[in-house]
Amino acid sequence: MKANKKDIRALSKKDLQDFFVSNGEKAFRGTQVYEWLWQKACYDFNEMTNISKEIRSMLDANFVINNIEVDTMQRSNDGTIKNAVKLHDGFTVESVLIPTYSRTTACVSSQVGCSLDCKFCATAQLKRLRNLNADEIYDQVVAIDQESRLYNNMPLSNIVYMGMGEPLMNYKNVLKSIEKITSPEGLGMSPRRITLSTSGVPKMIKKLADDQVKFNLAVSLHSARNEVRTQIMPFNAKFPLEDLGESLQYWYQETGKAVTYEYIVWDGINDTREDILALIEFCKLIPCKVNLIEYNPIDDGIFKQGSDDSVAQYKNALEAHRITVTLRHSRGKDIDAACGQLANKH
Repeated sequence: MKANKKDIRALSKKDLQDFFVSNGEKAFRGTQVYEWLWQKACYDFNEMTNISKEIRSMLDANFVINNIEVDTMQRSNDGTIKNAVKLHDGFTVESVLIPTYSRTTACVSSQVGCSLDCKFCATAQLKRLRNLNADEIYDQVVAIDQESRLYNNMPLSNIVYMGMGEPLMNYKNVLKSIEKITSPEGLGMSPRRITLSTSGVPKMIKKLADDQVKFNLAVSLHSARNEVRTQIMPFNAKFPLEDLGESLQYWYQETGKAVTYEYIVWDGINDTREDILALIEFCKLIPCKVNLIEYNPIDDGIFKQGSDDSVAQYKNALEAHRITVTLRHSRGKDIDAACGQLANKH
């Protein structure tokens, strides 16, 4: 029976209003249901208390709410929380709550598995099984907001699309989820508090610019030399740095927004003077900042975190060229919740 029912959250507010009018009800009932679904994140028609029992039965007969469920929740020693999130069809993705004293950040997934093939990332070793729908991304944010209020006594303040999957390979649903998250009829969060992190798909970065998005863009860069980047991120052969750089210049020209480059320094891979100079040149293309992030091992032993000295050389050289640089320490490593570790290990 469930298979014949429509996923109600795939409908727009107008669709819901039309459904009620065509069933002899007032259009405002559609608005009421829409509020329950998005603003109140209600997953059960019977909890929609300002709607009559008959209407709730009619909704139940026609629609289903394919909400996520937090299957397991792990808490790290540093307060980081990792959720294994079960989807309606039995697949699992992961999302993470990263708290600091002044803010809490949700790291959400956009695909089951990943479309790309970065060698250093556990998620990339799972093949892409499907894209997440907008409501499945939205639900991850709602669950983390509830955990933030419960464990940190503050509402969720920031969101990063840095979990499992390449967000730009699920463009439509990712943008729809951000539209719902930022809408006053949804969670009402500011787009300035949302960052989409991509491995760099030039055509889609240009599309973001054309769509005049208001959120922030981060690029998982890790090398500004094609031969090195292709070795660690094989898809770079198809989307080389020249194309990526051109798309980022277009992004800046259209949006006026600086970009953040995520960058891991690995021992014997990208820790030479040549690597540092290449990054400095790439950073000159548009206003940007660099996050030097810690490497989180995924048990293959090929990749080892660069020495403190190598990281310091990067930091000093970037600062000497007046490029903003931040050293980021990983959170949640003890529960495999850190960057690059999300692979459904529980």
